[in-house]
This record gives sequence, structure tokens and C-alpha cells, in this order.
Amino acid sequence: MGGEKKSPLRMLSRFRTIRGAMIFSYMAITLLALLIFLLFSLNYTERTILENSESYTIQLVEQVNGDIDSYISYMENIMEIVTNNPELSDYLFDRMEHIMMRERIQEQFVTLLDARSDICNIAVFAKNGRTLINRGTDTRNPYVDLASMPWYQDTMEAEGKAVISASHVQNAIEGKYQWVITLSKGLINPETHEVEGIFFVDMNYSSIQELCTNVNLGSKSYLFIVGKKGKIIYHPKQQLLYSGMKTELIDEVLENGTGNFLTSQNGRRQLYSVFKSDKTGWSVVGVSDVSEFMKNRSEIQFFYLLIALCLGVLSLLLALWLSGEITKPVKELEQSMKNVQKGEFDKALISPEGCNEITSLTHSFNIMTEKIQNLMAENVREQKQKRKSELQALQAQINPHFLYNTLDSIIWMAESGKNEEVVQMTSALAKLLRQSISNEDEIVTVEREIEYTRNYLAIQKLRYRDQLEYIIDIDEEVLHRKIVKLVIQPLVENAIYHGIKYLDGKGMLLILGEIQDGKVVITIRDNGVGMDEETLKHILEKKPEPKEKQRKKTSHVGVYNVQNRLQLYYGKEYGLVYESMPGMGTGVSVIIPAEGGEES
Repeated sequence: MGGEKKSPLRMLSRFRTIRGAMIFSYMAITLLALLIFLLFSLNYTERTILENSESYTIQLVEQVNGDIDSYISYMENIMEIVTNNPELSDYLFDRMEHIMMRERIQEQFVTLLDARSDICNIAVFAKNGRTLINRGTDTRNPYVDLASMPWYQDTMEAEGKAVISASHVQNAIEGKYQWVITLSKGLINPETHEVEGIFFVDMNYSSIQELCTNVNLGSKSYLFIVGKKGKIIYHPKQQLLYSGMKTELIDEVLENGTGNFLTSQNGRRQLYSVFKSDKTGWSVVGVSDVSEFMKNRSEIQFFYLLIALCLGVLSLLLALWLSGEITKPVKELEQSMKNVQKGEFDKALISPEGCNEITSLTHSFNIMTEKIQNLMAENVREQKQKRKSELQALQAQINPHFLYNTLDSIIWMAESGKNEEVVQMTSALAKLLRQSISNEDEIVTVEREIEYTRNYLAIQKLRYRDQLEYIIDIDEEVLHRKIVKLVIQPLVENAIYHGIKYLDGKGMLLILGEIQDGKVVITIRDNGVGMDEETLKHILEKKPEPKEKQRKKTSHVGVYNVQNRLQLYYGKEYGLVYESMPGMGTGVSVIIPAEGGEES
């Protein structure tokens, strides 16, 4: 490139290929992307914070577990003091009920209840029906089958060992339905050596709750306790769990054991820290919202983010600028192609700059555009001439057709000895042919077309006299509209020769003209014999008739000719619309645009 310092824009314009310019641009963006790799330091910072948080949280969970173990151990000691009292066994299992023993044991229960506010209930039940409950005023609930309760079943299966239950509503005592955790132990009859009684202490649920809520894991974090069988011992949102509105990953907690694991639920990342107690078998679980850990990293990562932001903005601006300069000629060429597609050739030419492939392509495109424009102009001229020739050829068919029918009428009148009428009709025919032949225009006003038709009807009136009446009612605004020459007269002729001619009574012909929905509608209606559905269906088709019929009546060449010329000039959506019923006459509407057709 030389030792002279040049701007990147000029350097790009010197590339011989667009590929070379793109490589240069994207190499610059790639270098910036390598610098932005600094952003990966955020991941490192996040990982470090997460590891520290895991260590801190597991320590807190372990502390809570220790507190719970200590609490349970204390309650077990109380239970051992009571159950090791020989008077309790004597009272429950001796055949004679000792009132004094009962009172001493009852006093011990009252002392414990007064000393410990966290004890909700303290009681013994024996299979022989002897019971001691709290202060002696409570009774066993007669409507509850004690043996059906899970905590009772677990106690009986433990064979005299202490058992601690999951949180539950204690309903074994009549009139009391408290949310508790039950510490229980089976009592063995010394004589039978079988478990025939049960001692239990119901601990207030709030005591466990207090131990768990004393630890602050964060505003979005919480602790819960799971039993070894997966039952929830404690949860801050216990009611939501029981109603099914909240769930916990119990299986994952039991499967992972002591330790940490990450999970993502409802778009939130959460850290589960689990510590399983060897004493109780409970798992204390701390659930922490990872976002709370990450909010503390802002100061550490501020410098990283500032660099990343600057590099990101710089790379974006540079990428937009470079890509814009590279694609600018391509976009100009694209716009030029769209202009050609729209037919706007005057906006299609481009003044290319530079010396790469796009410049060469632009030069070729300009040459191609000029050639296409010339070819299209030539094609338009040829098509216009071709259309004009086709219109003239079709129009030329009308004159001999009309002449044949008119001369046929003159012959008929001459044979009838109507010499005066023959003279009048021949004179009218001469005027009509002079008017038709002298007019070289393809497009005439509706007024002129109506005048031509009026002259034709004057001839037919001479022939049919009292058998033909006609009314012409054309709106003033329609008379000045343009229409293809010789459209109305052939339709009038067709109405007379195919409808009124075969009518027994007087024939009536109506010619009406008006503008409807931006279209000129000229309707020719007769009260003739009409047409059946099959004839009406094929009225606009050109089908040669048998030779024996050609001398008796005309074919539909006039109708086909008019339809063909109208659609050739105005388009397929315009032309003739027929309606007819046998014995009810026929109507045909000429439909053309109100502002239609260029004049050739």
C-alpha cells in the first residue's frame, strides 16, 4: 500500500475484488471480537462468587442442622427421663391401677409443660386403655384410630427406639388440632416383652421454624427440612406445598445427599445446599437465589464491564461503517434493478465508482438496461400496430355483413313491388355506407355511434313499418364518451334478425345508456322470441352454422366480432353481457370503462 498514511475508506476503494474488501473488514471486526474476549472474565468472577457462596451456605445449613440435632437431643433426654421412670411402666402395665403413681406421673407432665412452652402435648397411651394426657384434663379423641396414624405406626415398628415424625396435625387428643412434630417411643411391657404402649411429646412447629428462620440466607432464599423418607418436616410455605401450588426438588435432595447442586426453575437459577443429619436422618436444605450472590460482584466487575462497553460500541460503529461502505454499490445496483422492474428506466442508470467486480457489473447492467428499454419501445410500437391491424380487420367484417342483410331487405321489398320504399332504402343505405366508409377513426363518440345506429334503424323501419318500434334514451354524459366504432349497430341488427323478426306481434327495441360504478353501460333490449339457456351459453362463441341455414338467417358473426373488438381494446373484464329467456325477449349490455381506451 505504500508508506503514505491513508484513510480506511480509500484503502477499501483500492481493493480489486469485493471479497478482498470483505476480508479486510471482517478481519478488523475479528480483532475487536478477540479484545471483547475480556468479557469472559465475568464468567470467571461469577464462578468464583458462586463457589464462595456455596461454601458459605453449606456452613449455615450445617449450623442449622447442628442446632436442630441439639434441640432434638434435648427433647429425647426429656423423653428418656419420663420413660425410664419405673412408676410409668408399673402404672401402665400392672393389673391394679395405682392412683398415687398416676398423680406423680401427671405432676411430672405438668412440670414439663410449665417449663417448656415449645411442648404442646405430652402423653402415654397403652393398649389396655390406660392413658395420661397433659394436665389430666384432656382425653383421647374417640373418633380417631390411633393405629392408622403414620407416626404411631413408625413408633410401633421401631421396637422401643425413639422416633421423630414429619410435621403433621395432631388429632389424637380430643379438641386439639395443632401443627406439631412428634417425638415418640414405644413402651415395652416387662412381662410380655412386647410393645404395648406409646409415649409421645408433641413439639410446637414454631420451635423448629424459629431455628430455621434465625439464619439469614437472603431476601429470596429460605430453608426447609426433609425427612429421610422424603416427607417435608418444615417449610416456610407449608400451606402452598400441601395445596399443590408449590413444589420442591425432594428426589434430587435425597439423591445428592450432603452437598450443593444448581437448578433452574421458571427462569430463576437456584442453589440447593443440603446437609443430612446422622442423628435424625433429616436433610436441612438451603435454597438460595443465585441472583442475590451476583449482585455483589458489581464493584469487582465494573472495570471489566467498562472496557467491554467501550469495545462493544466501537466495534458496532466500525462494523456498521465498513459494511455500509462495502455494500453501498450493491444496494445502488439493487435499487436500479427494482426501477427496471417497475418500468422506470429513466431512474435505472447508475454512475459507478471504483474498479472492482460491482463496477464492471454496473457498466454491463447499464448497457443491458438501455437495450431492454429500446426493445420494449420497439415491442410497444409493434404491438400497437398489430392491435390496430387486428381492429381494422375485425371492423372490416362488419361492412359486408351489414351490406348483405340490407341488400336482402331491398330485394325483399322489390319483390313485393314496393318501389318507392326501395328508392328510399337505397338512398338511406348510400348515406349509411358513406358515413361508415368515410370515417377512418377506430374510436368515435357514443353520440356518433348512436347517430349511425339511428340511420340504420330508419332503414329497418322502412322494411318492417308497423312491426318495429324503437326508443333511444342515452344520458347526456354518456354521449361524449369514446367507444370502439361499429359496436351498437351490429347488436341492434342481431336483435332484429334473431328476435323481433320471428315475433308475431309488434317488436319493440330499447337502446339505453348510463354510467354505473365508473363504467359506461349501453343496453339494447328487445321483446323478441328470446333464447334458451343453451343458446345463451354459447352466444359469444364463434361457431359456423350449417350451410342450409346460412341463407335463411345470419350467423352470430356480428356478436362475436363486437365482443372480440371490445376485449381487444379494453381488456377481458369488459365487453358484452347477455340475458334472455324464451318468449321474454333478449337484453345485451355493452360495458366499457368511463375513462377508457387510448385513441390510436
